[in-house]
Amino acid sequence: MKRSIELLKQNNELRVIEEELDIYLEIPHLAYAEVKKEGGGKALLFTNAVDKKSQKKFSEPVAMNLFGSYKRCELLFGRTIESVADEITKLLHMKPPSTMMGKFSMLGELFSLKNIFPKKLSGSGACQEVKYLDDTIDLYKLPVLTTWEGDGGPFITMGQVYTQSLDGSMVNLGMYRLQVYDKNHLGMHWQIHKDSSHFFDQYQKAGKKMPVSVAIGGDPLYTWCATAPLPYGVNELLMYGLIKKKSAKLVKSLTNPLYIPQDADYVIEGWVDPNEMRIEGPFGDHTGYYTLREPYPVLEVSAITMKKNPIFLATVVGKPPLEDKYMGWATGKIFFPLLKTTAPDLLDYHMPENCGFHNLIIAKMQPLYKGHAKQFMHAFWGAGQMSFVKHAIFLDEKAPSLENYEAVTTYILDRFTPKSLFITEGILDALDHSSPEALVGGKLGIDATSANRVEAPELLGDEELLARVKSVVPDAKELHQFMRRTKNPVTVISIAKTRNAKKYFDALLELSNHLRVVVFVDEAKNDIFNPYMLLWRVTNNIDALRDIFISGLMVGVDATTKNMLDDFTREWPDDVECTPSVVASLKAKGVWDLDENIYQKFQL
Repeated sequence: MKRSIELLKQNNELRVIEEELDIYLEIPHLAYAEVKKEGGGKALLFTNAVDKKSQKKFSEPVAMNLFGSYKRCELLFGRTIESVADEITKLLHMKPPSTMMGKFSMLGELFSLKNIFPKKLSGSGACQEVKYLDDTIDLYKLPVLTTWEGDGGPFITMGQVYTQSLDGSMVNLGMYRLQVYDKNHLGMHWQIHKDSSHFFDQYQKAGKKMPVSVAIGGDPLYTWCATAPLPYGVNELLMYGLIKKKSAKLVKSLTNPLYIPQDADYVIEGWVDPNEMRIEGPFGDHTGYYTLREPYPVLEVSAITMKKNPIFLATVVGKPPLEDKYMGWATGKIFFPLLKTTAPDLLDYHMPENCGFHNLIIAKMQPLYKGHAKQFMHAFWGAGQMSFVKHAIFLDEKAPSLENYEAVTTYILDRFTPKSLFITEGILDALDHSSPEALVGGKLGIDATSANRVEAPELLGDEELLARVKSVVPDAKELHQFMRRTKNPVTVISIAKTRNAKKYFDALLELSNHLRVVVFVDEAKNDIFNPYMLLWRVTNNIDALRDIFISGLMVGVDATTKNMLDDFTREWPDDVECTPSVVASLKAKGVWDLDENIYQKFQL
């Protein structure tokens, strides 16, 4: 980790915070503000972390926002992201050579691949210089952060979780949040669809305890590899070898059979009893909402080891933009060639960070026949982690750059009709809160590959349209029309909800000459002139089977908070928000320098 910190420092990508700051809210709040700055701000190194509650001072610094810019991603990768994607493409298209020179060239390429495989070392590693066993085990010796006031406790947020199958034939590296319950127990938030959960099922059926080791720090690329969407059974550390051109060097954990990187800053070892579950959460997650309290497996810690002078790595999650914006950018670029093996006519795709990645994908394809886009939707919804995507929009090869949101939105709205919609049901991420039941819900696809003939509405100004809307929907409070120059303007209406939104939509049908796409949001906590955060709210809050209404040329979208008016019986979580007194304290200490306009824009 120290090499990476020095690399960032040399490239003017590091901000050192020497002020004494608390691991409870203060450090994560400041990191949350930093990543909201233009370009992701700087990486942060907190050199004076304390736990005011227990009056403890930590000797190790806390590092955050390491991946929080495009530049820092490539610095930590040691190469351009495009070069990694090109290499994967080349491997996937490798063909038997026809000439002797070609054979020698291929031999060289194949020989270099030997470095991608992790290498197990004998003896101990730097990660085991300091050992805590038995009664000396204490997770509170680590500067584990509590990010949000509503969190269930401190959480490890950048842990590399190493597991293996029951027979030891497969290993997995994943990243899951880990709640600190007490000095020797961690909550294992591996969701039901994740590889570690599949392994856990094997141990549970066999009635055996499952070994788990959690590494923190070391080469930051280990942490990125933990997020890599590789197929089931493929060791994520192979990506480390492919990118770095050298093997990840591993040593055996002290108290279980798992191998971990020898240069990790910390290792937490233990065993998960398949018969023990404990309530985990709540936790303010990357959706921008708190995820709810639910039972998850528990890791009983059998050892904690670390370097003599470690650095604790953490991240902060909440409302976008976040550090995962940049990590997700790298992931999308690198794994595009693998996705094309499932969908060969795919030309490009983009997952906007303000939609939590899984909530929306925009894809460009080469349509070859009628219904091709719908076939693609099914392919996406059946391809690994892409199966968690809630909303997918497909465009043809003539569409503008997918990251030019203004141009892409115009392109979609000028060819959209209600018949472009495709609504189905499928699995959802465990963090999704909008569906009537957990883990499964509505999926929405939009086929914008065809240039449909579209009839534009009769436009009115916002004030006049609001007056007419209020005459039929008295609960309406504000209204704003986006993309008025397109054939399908988007009208956002904030309401003080007293009825199911379908009744509001039905009441608006008499104004259908002036409306095309109508989006309902709650009056509270929404700025109807802020498209970035509106898109965040809408993609989080809708279940397509329940919340999309169609009548003629009009489409309604209910992005309000769901309750008994909607026959919604699950608990609806709160937004993640900064604690005002903590922000005031950071300002008083002279370390909070976020522009107030940015604070308001991203609804901190």
